[in-house]
Amino acid sequence: MIDTHIHVVPPRLPGVGTLNPILEEPADIRAESLRREMQAAGVTQALAMGCWNAPPDDPLGIAGTLQVARLVPGLHAIGVADPTRTDPEHLARADAALAAKQVRALKGYLGYLHHGPDAPGYRPYCELAARHGVPFVFHTGDTYSPRAKLRFAQPLLVDEVAVDHPDVRFVLAHLGNPWLTEAAEVVYKNVNVWADLSGLTVSDAGAFGAEERQEMLQDAAVALRRAFRYAERPNRFLYGSDWPLAPMAAYRDFIRAAIPEPYHALVFEDNARTLFRI
Repeated sequence: MIDTHIHVVPPRLPGVGTLNPILEEPADIRAESLRREMQAAGVTQALAMGCWNAPPDDPLGIAGTLQVARLVPGLHAIGVADPTRTDPEHLARADAALAAKQVRALKGYLGYLHHGPDAPGYRPYCELAARHGVPFVFHTGDTYSPRAKLRFAQPLLVDEVAVDHPDVRFVLAHLGNPWLTEAAEVVYKNVNVWADLSGLTVSDAGAFGAEERQEMLQDAAVALRRAFRYAERPNRFLYGSDWPLAPMAAYRDFIRAAIPEPYHALVFEDNARTLFRI
């Protein structure tokens, strides 16, 4: 099983505090916690998001992720594409990091940063993604920041860049939640668009089993199943948990119940291997 969307460092985005106390712990403690979670859930590989606004010598914000990856077999980094940093020196350093195969994908934090996916600042990163053959993940949907602007995070906006950059493979993180049907339409229309299923509901393990949350979880599962069916592309959906915002084992069970069983192999492993080449 491959988890395509987790965090092992704080994202350091505007208006976002500590997502989870574990992310503020030393690298060895974070690594130990992640290893336990992966083992409990049967996850053999995971892709972790970098942090925004890192120092110049860390152009994609992956230094902290790589530190943890050295302690966790199967952990890979996803670099942050910052549309506010497009000077030639920064882009040259990002290019070098991609050439060294330090990351499996790039990530744009729509909404958190007030730039749409078609903003000029993302264009050079799309070109880098095309040159190095890596996917480009866009955060879509709800955010953790009161300073975010949701109009920049609507999944329909990614349709434009999917058309303008047909040689780049894009991922709609969180399936655009709560705009799941709109995200499914973008996947349906564009053969170069995928969606990950992370973060559709977040809580601790106890809350996933709490009686008072079952109706909410059922509603989320029904909406996901409808969007999955609408897209008609089971080979374009990726499992992700958004750990540590959700426990891996409990979230795995939630997605497993929502996605029809014949497609489990695709969603939980095969699609990620194809897209991220792991």
